[in-house]
Amino acid sequence: MTTATLPSDTGSTAQTPGHGQFALLKQRRFAPFFWTQFLGAANDNLFKFAFTVLVTYQLQIGWLPASLAGLVIGALFILPFLLFSATSGQLADKLEKRSLMVFVKRLEIGIMALAAWGFFGQHIAVLLACTFLMGLHSTLFGPVKFAYLPQHLGERELTGGNGMVEMGTFVAILLGNVAGGLIIAVPEIGAHHVGFACVGLALLGRFASHYVPPTPATDPGLVINWNPVTETWRNLKLAYGNTVVFRSVLGISWMWFFGAVFLSLFPAFARDVLHGNEQVASLLLVVFSVGIGIGSLLCEVLSRRHVEIGLVPLGAIGMSVFAIDLYFATRGLPPAEVMALGAFLSVPAHARVLIDLALLSLFAGLYSVPMYALIQMRSQPTHRARIIAANNILNALFMIASAVVAGALLQLGFTIPQMFLAVGLANAVVAFYIFMLVPEYLLRFVAWVASRLVYRFKVRGDEHIPTEGAAVLVCNHVSFVDAVLIMAASPRPIRFLMDHRIFRQPLLGGLFRLAKAIPVAPQGEDPEAYEAAFARAAQALREGELLAIFPEGGITRDGQLQAFKGGVIKILERARADGLSIPVIPMGLTNLWGSFFSRIEERHGERVAMVRPFRRGLFNRVGLNAGAPAGAEGATPDGLRERVAALLA
Repeated sequence: MTTATLPSDTGSTAQTPGHGQFALLKQRRFAPFFWTQFLGAANDNLFKFAFTVLVTYQLQIGWLPASLAGLVIGALFILPFLLFSATSGQLADKLEKRSLMVFVKRLEIGIMALAAWGFFGQHIAVLLACTFLMGLHSTLFGPVKFAYLPQHLGERELTGGNGMVEMGTFVAILLGNVAGGLIIAVPEIGAHHVGFACVGLALLGRFASHYVPPTPATDPGLVINWNPVTETWRNLKLAYGNTVVFRSVLGISWMWFFGAVFLSLFPAFARDVLHGNEQVASLLLVVFSVGIGIGSLLCEVLSRRHVEIGLVPLGAIGMSVFAIDLYFATRGLPPAEVMALGAFLSVPAHARVLIDLALLSLFAGLYSVPMYALIQMRSQPTHRARIIAANNILNALFMIASAVVAGALLQLGFTIPQMFLAVGLANAVVAFYIFMLVPEYLLRFVAWVASRLVYRFKVRGDEHIPTEGAAVLVCNHVSFVDAVLIMAASPRPIRFLMDHRIFRQPLLGGLFRLAKAIPVAPQGEDPEAYEAAFARAAQALREGELLAIFPEGGITRDGQLQAFKGGVIKILERARADGLSIPVIPMGLTNLWGSFFSRIEERHGERVAMVRPFRRGLFNRVGLNAGAPAGAEGATPDGLRERVAALLA
């Protein structure tokens, strides 16, 4: 497990606490990169859309029918992702990233100059070649784009940075499409103006790339394998080697499958179902793009500036709910004449369609951004770009599969609303399958719900929780949900050493089994289970994981901090025997005593929990305070208890 290289590696400074993701736009480590990728995405889409309109509406090309023009242009643009992503991933790992970006932007200027000549003379074959070359340009830029961010952003900035990039990309797509359509429509000279605009954007992109800070190569000794077939297979194997990363790659690829269905059907959906003209089709694209952008930006707020993959199930649920509701919102629309934008907006039933589309895309933003950030954080820096290249390859394959499946279903007689229903239901099945394969998503979702919706949860000192390497977390034990709240505060998975009796609770027991918690029984009750638990704890530390223990040995029955037992010392002694020096992070949970999950109620002389659900009302304020780490040599039960007690004061 690894994180970003330090910002100091590139001469930048860390973001100060309290600054949001928009503050990154004022910093050299992010702003030039952001505008470089923004201008590239805008240029891609201005060129593609203008070219599509040219061959669809303005020219009659016998060998390129208007009905196939969009598909051919889209396929040519995607083809380089399949052919050259493996090579581009190697180049991004081997070479200094700023130099590679500058090269790609110079390449874009040459391609756009050739495209301008193609537009001036309406040379369709030249423009088709430029479509392929712009796909190659994007293929080269993709891995370096996502591999750049972890080298300049810390863990607390990675979600916000990815949200900004995702938002910027979709805004650029929207503006590029709108500008391409408007410019090419100018009578007689529209094609000339498109050529000038494409060259102008390429020059601006090259100018922005000049200010991108130097970014060292992560694997300068890599020997390039120029065979795209064998290297593609090798990249996929690299991604497959990390289960969480590979499942995230599949999840992102599925999102592109899901989104491609909607984007490809918008023109026909606007015309045949909503009875709107081209302006209505453009409105659908605007709503979809704005929704994605808002969802992407919300990720930082909802994640408290951590890589919070608990948002992924939330996003998947929203995508399915609103895709399915889109079917119900459109199936009863009466036949009508073709409407312009004003007439379309005056129909009350259309408001539900637009709201469904906006929320569907918003939740897609919540779904995708944490996955991108997780891939960046959990991938080995030496081959991070190659894993991102594998992601791009699978994304392209899933988008092609989306077109094939959508075409087949339409041929079988599916209506467009039925297509949306089918994709929404399929999304629910796929999401459930992924979350069962990688329970960490589901666990983080439960932790996110508990810390945002059940409680008002505030974390202090979370910078002391390590983002890489082994560590032991010690905390007071107040309630049955302590482990869930600690999970919510950590940017990475935690293995808990827990009393075996908690596994008898039907719901919580299943949750902690999914979290791979380690059950421990008292030594006098079951010596073999006791020793096995500490052996598993030692193994977790050897593998660089976070291990959490409640040293009191049980949930408090009076709300007071109890004496710490010697289990944590046993863990540290085993770690030292393995040659490890493990930091110990003290933590204190506050204001949980008296909540539904604490043992405040008394029944038949016993202190029990989970009796009165609303005994303190809703949205109680609770907190977690993390302290500076203690070295393993100085950690004693009494010393750690004093540290935890100080955090509760």
